[in-house]
Amino acid sequence: MKNTDEHHHDHDHRHHSHPVSDSYEELRTMALESLLIEKGLITTEEIDKLIHYYVTDIGPMNGAKVVARAWVDPEFKKSLLENGKKAVTGLGLEGPASELIVLENTPDIHNVVVCTLCSCYPWTMLGLPPTWYKSTAYRSRVVIDPQSVLQEFGLELDDSVEIRVWDSNAEIRYLVLPERPKGTEHMNEEELATLVTRDSMIGVTKANTPQ
Repeated sequence: MKNTDEHHHDHDHRHHSHPVSDSYEELRTMALESLLIEKGLITTEEIDKLIHYYVTDIGPMNGAKVVARAWVDPEFKKSLLENGKKAVTGLGLEGPASELIVLENTPDIHNVVVCTLCSCYPWTMLGLPPTWYKSTAYRSRVVIDPQSVLQEFGLELDDSVEIRVWDSNAEIRYLVLPERPKGTEHMNEEELATLVTRDSMIGVTKANTPQ
């Protein structure tokens, strides 16, 4: 398993061709997409527009803003942990259609998120899910041996740290609130947001440290 999007969902809708994929879920998605287009229920332009929106306009930026605000505003952090969707929408951001539960990482507890059934994911916070998140390898292994999977992402945790794995579903989306890196006391909210990565909000890495 690699911490990259080397098998990026690189559809070429203009020519309606796809790269060869070994993922059953991707093949099924492409078949469904082709059927919807064939039936005239959706166009390739509409799909491209939707993908562009989640890649360019959202990405993981909304989630990073939420985390940075929680790092500097204790009251917001409290409300975020109590009711994630309400707190997010209170910032003027679009929350997921489902319930949003925010999980705080601490020196003693590390949370990591998976969807063992498919690829449930807080799109409005993190943009498109990475390919590895949808892979059978990640979905099956992280619930059995999370320590090894996190090590493959370059994250080494002390044996005393409790790793909690949370399984997303259609009703519940999870967002990890990573620990604020040390040495960032002088940074403002906007600067802090640049340290927050998509992977840290899934829980497979920590937030970046300032250079």
